[in-house]
Amino acid sequence: MTMNAPIPVVVNGAAGKMGREVIKAIANADDLMLVGAVDRNPEYRGEDIGEIAGCGALEVPVLDDLQSILVLATQEKVQGVMVDFTHPDGVYDNVRSSIAYGVRPVVGTTGLTPEQIKDLADFAEKASTGCLIIPNFSIGMVLLQQAALQASQYFEHVEIIELHHNQKADAPSGTAIKTAELLSEIGKAYNPQKVKEKETIQGARGGIVGENINIHSIRLPGLIAHQEVIFGAPGEIYTLRHDTSDRSCYMPGVLLSIRKVTQLKTLVYGLEKIL
Repeated sequence: MTMNAPIPVVVNGAAGKMGREVIKAIANADDLMLVGAVDRNPEYRGEDIGEIAGCGALEVPVLDDLQSILVLATQEKVQGVMVDFTHPDGVYDNVRSSIAYGVRPVVGTTGLTPEQIKDLADFAEKASTGCLIIPNFSIGMVLLQQAALQASQYFEHVEIIELHHNQKADAPSGTAIKTAELLSEIGKAYNPQKVKEKETIQGARGGIVGENINIHSIRLPGLIAHQEVIFGAPGEIYTLRHDTSDRSCYMPGVLLSIRKVTQLKTLVYGLEKIL
């Protein structure tokens, strides 16, 4: 970034719940400049995204053509950033397109497979373009994960419960998967079997990730985003829980990621890597 030039930002999924929060956060940041708003919902096409987000007119209309907006972003004085809060079905193609145009992606959409992340990492490295994939932008969630890592030294049994609103398309959440992956990276196998289990209803024990860690997903209206990591030992239970009551809690992490990705030359996975 040059001394006085703000970072150009494209928001993909701009009219969604998270997208609107990102729009407001960018509008209030002096070092960022919104240059494009993309959303596939025809209800909002052509409307001013600032009015939709509730922060006043920004003179940036909602369009449904990501490619043309990425081209527009490349014409700015400094390299742009794309923030993606869309749908798991399209996020892989969105990120590849962004990297191909030299617009650095900050990805909050979950649902990418390990193989897709590996492919995007290779592509970003070849293009010398920074990319951030962040399963959860909450600082509190990062602290929960770090506390879970500390607890994992003393407990052999752990399970994860994640709870989200019933409009979330993927399960389990990317945050829960990331938490299980972090716990598995220490090289320890969890939940040694004490009895031969039999599920009378398939999936009753959840899904297994990493080193034998069960994840259970709950989807209900009224929830936003919540996670519990529950450790057990003879005679005691240790529970770590994070609750989201408003999506504004993610915005410090989103803004940090937009600023940090401009300094990267490859893909980084996880907010804890840039704190």
